[in-house]
Amino acid sequence: MNEAMKAWMNAYLLEEMREGVLNAPQDLLGKHMYQGKQMFAARRPGASQVFVTDETGKNPIEMERFDEELGLFILEIDDKKAQFGKYRYRILYGENDVVETADPYSFRPTITDYDGYLFREGTHYEIYEKLGAHPETKSGVKGVRFAVWAPHARSVSVVGDFNMWDGRLHTMRLLGELGIYEIFIPDVPEGALYKYQITTQTGELIYKTDPYGNYAELRPGNASRVASLAGYRWKDKKYQEENRSKTKEQREKEPMSIYEVHLGSWKKTVEDDDNGFYSYRESAAMLGDYLVEMGYTHIELMGISEYPFDGSWGYQVGCYYAPTSRYGTPKDFMYFVDEMHKRGIGVILDWVPAHFPKDEHCLGRFDGQALYEHADPRRGEHPDWGTYIFDYGRKEVENFLVANALFWIEKYHIDGLRVDAVASMLYLDYGKRDGEWISNEDGGNENYEAVAFLKHLNQAVEEYHPEAYIIAEESTAWPMVTGAPKEGGLGFAFKWNMGWMNDFLEYMKLDPWFKQFHHDQLCFSLTYHLSERYILVLSHDEVVHGKCSLLNKMPGLTGDKFAALKAAFGFFYGHPGKKLLFMGQEFAQEREWSEMRSLDWFLLEDEGPGGIAHRGIQAFIKDMNQLYRTYDAMYYNDVDFMGFEWMDCQRPESSCVSFVRRGSGPKDQLLFMLNFTPIGNEEYTIKVPCKGEYVELLNSDDVKYGGQGRGNKKPISARKVTDQYGVDYQITCVLPPLSVVVLKFDYKK
Repeated sequence: MNEAMKAWMNAYLLEEMREGVLNAPQDLLGKHMYQGKQMFAARRPGASQVFVTDETGKNPIEMERFDEELGLFILEIDDKKAQFGKYRYRILYGENDVVETADPYSFRPTITDYDGYLFREGTHYEIYEKLGAHPETKSGVKGVRFAVWAPHARSVSVVGDFNMWDGRLHTMRLLGELGIYEIFIPDVPEGALYKYQITTQTGELIYKTDPYGNYAELRPGNASRVASLAGYRWKDKKYQEENRSKTKEQREKEPMSIYEVHLGSWKKTVEDDDNGFYSYRESAAMLGDYLVEMGYTHIELMGISEYPFDGSWGYQVGCYYAPTSRYGTPKDFMYFVDEMHKRGIGVILDWVPAHFPKDEHCLGRFDGQALYEHADPRRGEHPDWGTYIFDYGRKEVENFLVANALFWIEKYHIDGLRVDAVASMLYLDYGKRDGEWISNEDGGNENYEAVAFLKHLNQAVEEYHPEAYIIAEESTAWPMVTGAPKEGGLGFAFKWNMGWMNDFLEYMKLDPWFKQFHHDQLCFSLTYHLSERYILVLSHDEVVHGKCSLLNKMPGLTGDKFAALKAAFGFFYGHPGKKLLFMGQEFAQEREWSEMRSLDWFLLEDEGPGGIAHRGIQAFIKDMNQLYRTYDAMYYNDVDFMGFEWMDCQRPESSCVSFVRRGSGPKDQLLFMLNFTPIGNEEYTIKVPCKGEYVELLNSDDVKYGGQGRGNKKPISARKVTDQYGVDYQITCVLPPLSVVVLKFDYKK
C-alpha cells in the first residue's frame, strides 16, 4: 500500500470503526477520488477475497486486505483507463459462498435539508415516506432505503437476516445535524427481517424495531419486516369520491351506527389457540356481509397497529406504522378495508397517541436516552399503566404522531380514528398521586403541549382529509372537545359520551323498585347532549374484567334480563348521538368478553328458549339499525335543540319515559316510549306534540324478538285536551313491561 492510500485511510475514522462508533462511514468506505487515483474500501468481515467489478460483474480486480480485525479491504487504481464508473463487489466467503452486490456507499442520501427543516418544525406530514424501510430502485439497482431518527446515538447500523445480523456490514450515515441516519442496501428482498443496532452514548449496543416500519414479525418475534405499500389496486374510488364530496355539515347529519370489533376474537379458526385467527382477507367477507345484514354503517377496529402483548388488545402499541401481522400482511389489510368500502361500510381504527409500552425493542429510550417520551418521569411515565408518555412538546415526536394519523388515512383509506385515552393526555396529574407529576408553567394540571398537539392533529386532518373523522375517547368535562380550534376547541369531529354510558348502565343494573330513586341517572345526559357532538357508546370496556356482559348487568330472572336489555337498547338508539355497540352484545353474549376466545355464536344455534331469546335480540338490533337508517328523525338533528323533546320524564315513580325525535321535515317524526319496570301499562297516557295518528313502527315485545306480542296493532288518534295552561294533545296506548315502543307520526298544526 503506497503513501497516498495510507493518507486516504483516515486514522481517526479507522479508530471510530474499530470502536463501533463510526457515523460517517461514507467518508471511509465506498469509491473516492484522491490525487487523481480511484480508491475503494469495503468492509466485509469473514471474507477471504473481495473483488471490484464493473456494473455487469465483469473485469474483476482483487482488493487488498487492509485490516484483518476490521475485515477491511482496499483497492487503488491509478490508471484512468482502468477506472470504474458504476461498479459492484464480488465477495468470497468460501468456495461455494459468493456474494455479488452493489456498494451501499455508492448511493447518495435521499433525505434533504428541507425534509429535516419540516421534520424539526413538526410539519413534515409525509415523513413516513422518508423514514423507515422503503424498497426502491436506484441507478438500476433494486434494494431498500433505510432511515431512522436517533439524534443521541453515536452510530447506527441496519442488521437483518440479509446480513447475518452483523452490525459491521451496513453502518448508516448521519445526515448533518438532523439526527437522521440513512443507508441504501442493495438486494434486500421484501419480507426481510431487520432491526436498528444503535450504539448509545455510553457505548452500549441496543436493538430496536423501526418506528416507521410498515410490517412486523409475528410475535413473539419483534423484528421489523421490509414491506412495500405500493402496488395494491384499490377498488373503492367511487366510495372515496362520494365521501369527499360531502361537507362537514352533511356528514354530521348522516346516520352512524358503529360495530366495535376485536378482530382476533370475533370469530376464531381454532378455540384456545393463540394463533387461531382468521386473516384480514378471510375476515373481510364474513364481517362485511354480517355488517350489511345487521344494518351497521361503520366498523371500529380495536388494536390494529402492531403491539407486543395480546392482552393489551392493541392499546400498548409497538409499531405505529404497521398493521399487526397477527392477521396478515399490510396489503391483506388494504384488502380488508377495500371490502368494507365495497359494502358501503366505513372503517374506524382505534389509535393510541397517549402512551406506549416499555418493551426493550420498542420506542422507549430509543437511542439510549429519552427520545419519544418526556425525559422527566413525572411527565414521561404512567405509573399505573407501566408505560411511557409521549413528549408532545418535541416537534419531531409531534410530527411522528400527526403524520401517523394521516398515514392510515392516506395509505389504508381509513375513514376515521378513535383517539384512545384523551383525558390522560389533557391532564398532567391523570392517574398520578402527589409527587408523581409536575404542574404547567401556570401552576395548573392542564397539559398545554398535549392540547397543542391535539389541535394540530385535528387541523391537519381537516386540511388534508376533511372526510375523515377524528373521534375523542374523553371522559371528563373538558370544554369544547368538538369545538373548532380557532374558537378555543380541540377540533375533534365527535366525542364518546362516557358520562351517559356510566350513568345509564348504573341505572339499568338497579332492581326495578330502586330505579325511581335514580331517575336522574337516566335523564341527566339530556341536559348536556348539545354541548358536544357525541357518540353514544356501549363499548368493550364495559364487558370485561369482572364487569360481565350487558345481558348479565340486567336485573331479574332470565326472561326479564332479555326484555330489559331490549329496552336499554331502545333508549340507546333513541337518545341523540351517533351509536357504537361492541361485538357480541347485539345477540346478548352471556359471558364477558375475552380476547382469548371467540364470541359465543353457538348461542344462536340453540333450538330451545335460550336460542329464541338470543336470536330475538339479534333481530331487534337489526331492525333498530334499519329504523335508525330509514328515519332521519333519529340522527338528523342530533346537535340541534329541535331534535329532541321530552314528553314524559317527570314521573320517576313509574320508571317510564317518552320523548320525541324530529328529523329534516314535518313527516315521519318518532315518539319513543320506554318502560323500565316488569309491570306493563295497558293505558299508558302521555302528552304528544300534535294532533293526528300515531302508528307503531317497532315494539320490543314483538314475538319475533322473543316477546309476548303485546302492542298497538291499530293507529292511535291523539285527543285534544284543554286545561288552564292551554291546548294539548294526548294519546293512550299499550306499553308492555320492560319494553320500548316506537310510534311514527306527521307533525300537524
